[in-house]
Amino acid sequence: MMLVPTYVAPSDVEGVGVFASEPVKKGTLIWRYEPDFDRLVPARWLSEQSATMQDFLMKYAYPAHDRPDMLVIEIDNGRFMNHTLSPNTDFTKVVEGYAIRDIAAGEEFLCNYSEFDPEFALLPSMVAAFAKTKALANGFADQ
Repeated sequence: MMLVPTYVAPSDVEGVGVFASEPVKKGTLIWRYEPDFDRLVPARWLSEQSATMQDFLMKYAYPAHDRPDMLVIEIDNGRFMNHTLSPNTDFTKVVEGYAIRDIAAGEEFLCNYSEFDPEFALLPSMVAAFAKTKALANGFADQ
């Protein structure tokens, strides 16, 4: 659950992203895992869904830290947070996310998915895979 004001807009990283509506100071708690707010679904449920739902879950769901048999689907703007190897957030506590530097109003929140989803590399979206392939073909470094 996002704990700071945000909005969703086009992202230079991928598709859309979540952006700060106002400045956020370094060290601010920006997100907290809220099992009563965020949606939990059984991981086995993924294989029982339509292709459209599977695509959605592959893009937006991740394993619950305390229940490996469950997936978390954030129902607020948090689900639009994009991955980078140079994040402006810290999710190493898994259940909390902090700003690791001052974040300006209008700046995209970025996180390293491996901090809370050790298998994220196995579930890249088609857009991210295409962007990575295109960037590598053009000699650009990986995000």
